[in-house]
Amino acid sequence: MKTLEEIHKIREEKRKELDLRVNTKADTREKHILVCHGTGCTSSKSPEILENFRKILKEKNIENVRVIMTGCFGLCAKGPIVIIRPEDTFYSNVTPEDCEEIIQTHIVEGKIVERLLCKDIDGTIVNRLDDLNFYKKQKRIALKNCGVINPECIDEYIAFDGYRALERVLREMTPEEVIETIKASGLRGRGGAGFPTGKKWEITKGYQADQKYVVCNADEGDPGAFMDRSILEGDPHSVLESMMIAGYAIGAIKGFIYVRAEYPIAVKRFQKAIDQAREYGILGKNIFGTNFEFDVEVRLGAGAFVCGEETALLESIEGKRGQPRVKPPYPAESGLWGKPTLINNVETFANITRIILNGAEWYSSIGTETSKGTKVFALGGNVNNIGLVEVPMGTTLREIVFDIGGGIPNGRQFKAAQTGGPSGGCIPVEHLDTPIDYESLKTIGSMMGSGGLIVMDDTKCMVCLAKFYLEFTVSESCGKCTPCRIGTKRMLEILEKLCNGEGSEFDIYRLEKLAVNIQKASICGLGQSAPNPVSSTLKYFREEFRQHAIEKECKTLECKALSKITIDPEKCKGCGLCQKHCPVNAIEGEAREKRVINQDKCIKCGTCLTNCPFHAIGN
Repeated sequence: MKTLEEIHKIREEKRKELDLRVNTKADTREKHILVCHGTGCTSSKSPEILENFRKILKEKNIENVRVIMTGCFGLCAKGPIVIIRPEDTFYSNVTPEDCEEIIQTHIVEGKIVERLLCKDIDGTIVNRLDDLNFYKKQKRIALKNCGVINPECIDEYIAFDGYRALERVLREMTPEEVIETIKASGLRGRGGAGFPTGKKWEITKGYQADQKYVVCNADEGDPGAFMDRSILEGDPHSVLESMMIAGYAIGAIKGFIYVRAEYPIAVKRFQKAIDQAREYGILGKNIFGTNFEFDVEVRLGAGAFVCGEETALLESIEGKRGQPRVKPPYPAESGLWGKPTLINNVETFANITRIILNGAEWYSSIGTETSKGTKVFALGGNVNNIGLVEVPMGTTLREIVFDIGGGIPNGRQFKAAQTGGPSGGCIPVEHLDTPIDYESLKTIGSMMGSGGLIVMDDTKCMVCLAKFYLEFTVSESCGKCTPCRIGTKRMLEILEKLCNGEGSEFDIYRLEKLAVNIQKASICGLGQSAPNPVSSTLKYFREEFRQHAIEKECKTLECKALSKITIDPEKCKGCGLCQKHCPVNAIEGEAREKRVINQDKCIKCGTCLTNCPFHAIGN
């Protein structure tokens, strides 16, 4: 156990020691080699890179160099990433075999390994992390420590103001003052609905009970989303500290974090954070010499998407089948085991300590009038810079996709972006300049959701996309209420008919009626929002639905049953490349003759399209 004075000493001494992590002008001979140890880079052999660096430094007897594992840097498309501080040199796509060259050339000889430097989208070779366009428009609050500290070392977290917010709250603020600060900041829940966080805390505090609970929702189930996972992997103590602050504010002494078991690194690091905090006396009884006590347990989810809904999550923690409860009562009144329970997601908690330390006015100065602060997005799909992005609320979709994301690969055109996952909607090209905030997205038929942002180019079929999300929803429905269980299944069947060329224009009308009924009659928010991907694609891409229903045609060729690939005899030069690459020998014709496609053999794979240099093949 550490005394408060000992923790202050750790903070002061460790911060001086680690100043080079954030200060490129740090006066030191020491170097730190930071290796990303998030899930993405780990899957690309970053653990081997870490061990190779340590082994080579030991073999060469090189001192004043430390190798540090960190959380996600964000630019996943360039991983594995290695950054050398204090000079802030950014190496991308590093392999275990590159470690020897980096040590010899950079560390020993003091030269840059130019072949490993990151190339920006415009081809510019970039030496430093902050010079990349990917980072220039970002503002990291929730991700502040990710990629900076070792997430498995409590001393490093303490060095960067860790547990200082908790100390301030316990020693200088009343629970009411904490809640007022969160309310004044304008922070809204980052799990999807955007309910004001301070208001939720206030409501929960208002109910009297012999026991209350704080729950962190880390059941991140949206396809392509990895915001919460990356925060838990890169900065677990920030979430733990914020849960303790919430416990103090509402009068709870017990917390649970519900994490899906598919996140083994996040689970391991959060459990380690709990163990370290207990060892230091930060978690437990008489925290920082006060009469406040708090403890946290980890609960693993089995991957059910519906358990992201707060009441289904509570059922799962209690050991029951994860199904939503009928509301009211809401969890603030009757949550875990019938006791008042506060539920926030990982990203929401990750903002709390910064608000306490910097003040509500500082936080509310970021973002828009009604959507304060920043938002973390998992940027994926048809975009060059796939990765984790944190931007001020109000940043436009165009800025995220083109300035930060680097635009669409292979010279294709932007077609749409899906926000909010299976509960969200599609944003077409005409709304590219829409500010990303709660109200603006709702106005155009989408939603913030937890932060998944999938970009699609002009090769994507929107009917097929709607079918993909309905397949997910149908498979993940808990089955408790008929509108969701049966209604989404009927919608999926209609979409399958359209994609197979068996639909009619009346089916489009049926989709719209079903969507309205499911939204009105489903028990929980997940069921009510399940039709959103269909409704938004119908709103903005209705002509594609009509092509599938009436013309029996899919211009993107994604729906194989509706695709017919042909060769334009006016453009064909008889080169034979299409015939050479066809995997099923469906293209006929002799040398130097114009080719034709045997439609009985054609499997619509599109290989001929990509190999024709004269653009003579189409649908």
